[in-house]
Amino acid sequence: MVSIETSIYLDFLSKFGVGGAHPGGIQLTKEIFKSERITPTTHILDVGCGTGQTAAYLATQYGAIVTGIDINPVMVEKAKTRMATYQLPVKIIQGSIENFPLKDETFDFIISESVLSFVKKPRSLTEIFRLLKGGGRFIANELTINQRIDPSNKKEITQFYGLDSLLMERDWITLLQRTGFKEINIHKQEPITQQNLTPEFYYSDYIEPELYTIMNQHVYIMAKYQGILDYRVLLCTK
Repeated sequence: MVSIETSIYLDFLSKFGVGGAHPGGIQLTKEIFKSERITPTTHILDVGCGTGQTAAYLATQYGAIVTGIDINPVMVEKAKTRMATYQLPVKIIQGSIENFPLKDETFDFIISESVLSFVKKPRSLTEIFRLLKGGGRFIANELTINQRIDPSNKKEITQFYGLDSLLMERDWITLLQRTGFKEINIHKQEPITQQNLTPEFYYSDYIEPELYTIMNQHVYIMAKYQGILDYRVLLCTK
């Protein structure tokens, strides 16, 4: 397995500063939060915050108290620059959700968007559960496969993206239940291949030449596994 620190796909995302790389982009994020109750006293953790697009939106739209965490130093620097540019009081931390040094029951909401597939899921979900207040909400938008695939195809996908594993919907439900979450709801808006959304780019000053081929490889894999690679929106309560 390729570790999250050495994933060339995540290196591509960081150097190109791709915001809203998750399925549905920032528009789906906005739709999801419309049905949640958020106030200026709400504490939110954005796991794998990237360049800070979602964190900035939540702070701007709702005035919420937002913290972002990301393991990638390039992403962290870009997120901090975003918050400084727009004078947003969002705290950005470099670190891993697998071991996050904050006290228990700190947050009302925790969100992860295309993050859990890249980390050790049981450990990360345990940390998320610990960090949530009682009655707190966990919202995730995560890669989900619609059917089991053979080992060679699985290897092609996991090695390219640097994924921990590939889960079906029922696998996500089992993991969430084992962690202790309740009121688990799973939704899918529309297939990834039908989305016509332009992501945000925040380019680094220097981008390694080999990273320019990664987007084409990503498009190739998504086309090859159309109907198999998908996503689900996971909503649950502690």
